[in-house]
Amino acid sequence: MTETSVADGFSWSRHEGVVTVRLTREAQHNRIDPADIAGLREAIANASSDAASIALVVTGTGPATFSSGYTLSALAAGNIDDSFESLLNELEACPLPTICALNGSVYGGATDLALCCDTRIGVEGSRMFMPAARIGLHYYPDGMRRYVRELGATQAKRLFLTGIAIDAPEMLRIGFLTDLVAADQLTTRTAEYIDALRACEPNVVRSMKRQLNAIAAGDPSALTNRIAYEASLQSPTIAERIKRRRS
Repeated sequence: MTETSVADGFSWSRHEGVVTVRLTREAQHNRIDPADIAGLREAIANASSDAASIALVVTGTGPATFSSGYTLSALAAGNIDDSFESLLNELEACPLPTICALNGSVYGGATDLALCCDTRIGVEGSRMFMPAARIGLHYYPDGMRRYVRELGATQAKRLFLTGIAIDAPEMLRIGFLTDLVAADQLTTRTAEYIDALRACEPNVVRSMKRQLNAIAAGDPSALTNRIAYEASLQSPTIAERIKRRRS
């Protein structure tokens, strides 16, 4: 069964346990407008609360740009709040495995959106840059935290403080991308990740993501917490899956 919802700047669908959010303002480089925030948050919340969902995929429309991020007109007008930050924090906290399928280049706040996702698949010929300093914007703390966590302080400083653009091979080298493919292979590679997730025990995937995130955040208790590990050893699921692998 497929469920689909279409809004002005994005659509979201659910098919066989995969929720896909697609940015659809191709002519405006798939920018995100203030009016999109509530609907995008709702899509993430629906995916997060659905026990049958196995993954959340975020992608864009067209061959040129994944997204240029939050609309600059809202920044220029000065009528901006923390709603975009909250959206990205909720995406980062999504209990499902999240995949960002970057169909093209990525700029500004959309680079932070991509860093919220567990896996980032990019395409050859794309590039990225963070122009905050060039437009006089001191970036919000959670966005800088994600840059430092995912890329390290040296690369975060390089990208934030200079606003330089880097190409796809460099994006892969520094860890901004998990995977780099030809543009016509993006859908296939994303499907391969989804198939790999289908082969895993979803409750274990969720619990390991939660603990890995806690470890990455520096939570000392996450390094010694054995509850989920020991519970998995007692679960009938592990015996059943080992039996199937042996047969």
